[in-house]
Amino acid sequence: MPAPSGKKPVAGSPNSRLRELGIVLPAPPTPLGAYEESSDAGSLLFLSGTLPVVNGKLAIAGRLGENLSVQQGQEAARIASLNALAAAKQHLGDLDRLKKLIKLTVLMATTEQFTEHAQVADGASNLFAQIFGAEIGHVRLVYGVQSLPIDAPVIIDTIFEMR
Repeated sequence: MPAPSGKKPVAGSPNSRLRELGIVLPAPPTPLGAYEESSDAGSLLFLSGTLPVVNGKLAIAGRLGENLSVQQGQEAARIASLNALAAAKQHLGDLDRLKKLIKLTVLMATTEQFTEHAQVADGASNLFAQIFGAEIGHVRLVYGVQSLPIDAPVIIDTIFEMR
């Protein structure tokens, strides 16, 4: 399938793209309960929801539309996405075994009045586009909820295709 008009294909593997972008993955997340961080079936890798945690602590806390801006939400989504990549790397041993992101779900703790869900989720989508290429794309679901674990503003849920 050709790249959409105006979008340049991204050359290279996920590992090489991370190096080119100067991104170092964090330590992989650890479960907050009785579940596994990752599971594969066939060519799909399913990850548990990842939070915006850095060095074992929530990097950004709160509710969008109340005490957090869209930009803070985007950064939280980006951090959570890096944690998803770290979990994938831990499961696979090598991030280059990832072919593409299939589906991204972004849950957000929001006020009832908050309506900028798509812009917040772009913090995750844009990172994945940098890693896998904008021409590859992914499907996405975003929605607001009343609360999330440990006062997190976002949770990223991902499904990847493996090589």
